[in-house]
Amino acid sequence: MEDIKKIIDKYVDRILSLDNVVGVGCGYKEVRGRKTAEECVVVLVEKKLGEEQLDESHIIPQSIEERKTDVIEVGKLELLSRNRLKRSRPAQPGMSIGHYKITAGTFGAVVKDKRSGKPLILSNNHVLANISNGSDGKAKKGDVILQPGSYDGGKEDNDVIGYLERFVPIYNDEQPFCPIMVGVNRVLKGFGKLVGASYRTNPMVMENKVDCAVATIESPDMVDEEILGIGKVEGIVDPKIGMRIQKSGRTTGLTSSRIKAIGATVTVQISASESAIFSDQIIADPFSQPGDSGSLVLTEDNKVVGLLFAGSDKSTICNRITNVLDALDITL
Repeated sequence: MEDIKKIIDKYVDRILSLDNVVGVGCGYKEVRGRKTAEECVVVLVEKKLGEEQLDESHIIPQSIEERKTDVIEVGKLELLSRNRLKRSRPAQPGMSIGHYKITAGTFGAVVKDKRSGKPLILSNNHVLANISNGSDGKAKKGDVILQPGSYDGGKEDNDVIGYLERFVPIYNDEQPFCPIMVGVNRVLKGFGKLVGASYRTNPMVMENKVDCAVATIESPDMVDEEILGIGKVEGIVDPKIGMRIQKSGRTTGLTSSRIKAIGATVTVQISASESAIFSDQIIADPFSQPGDSGSLVLTEDNKVVGLLFAGSDKSTICNRITNVLDALDITL
């Protein structure tokens, strides 16, 4: 690679001055996604653009001093901690946010309320509504939303960005679908205690499809709809197996992955003692950590696929975005 390094040292300033270029380095030429043994000058760009989208003087040459170039899209490079954990006005999707009773999650997107036409903040129920099932008193409409979240220093006297507007309840896997069966369970359990026996019914339990909520915004100028490190949303697309995806999250910043399953039903641990069943989920290779919950999940061309809400060190789980929009009566 010594020859490549000499070329880079000679032309680095000129290469970095080109529009859309964010870096340059040594590497091996890739052809149709496969690495070859040919050494080349790797030019890093924020986004791959066609020649017709660039001024002629800013088109990356196919070779420099008879050494081929290879263009790699890396996005907008940034320190992962820059602004994400801090108070920011305007705040952007990808930053820390949360209900005043929780630690912190991720501001997912600015959306529009179909009912009022007003802008709203989108994230998870467990980020904006404290994992509420709607009747447990954990959260209610009008609750304070902080940016940054309390774990990152957000305070009610200084960092309020909005107020909980509505959320889709999350039901654990022991809550029956039918309210009548709740009463039946209670009667049988009481009868069992009287006769010294144990009774348990197995009614159909509620399957969740989404973990989502929205909040009103204190003032429209307090948010910026562009996702930090990604930019503007360019539409919606259905998830497909093998699709490349990306997200901008509070904890791990800008990361990418690939969808490995769709239409999945999964059991998710929602607390130390409770789990919940979620159906019609998107499963991706791991690209998130705790605190990234609420991140919008997009394709490489910024079309929205889902809403990130759970995961492990082996996978990341996302709600299908169309289910989220329908459940909350919102649009992107």
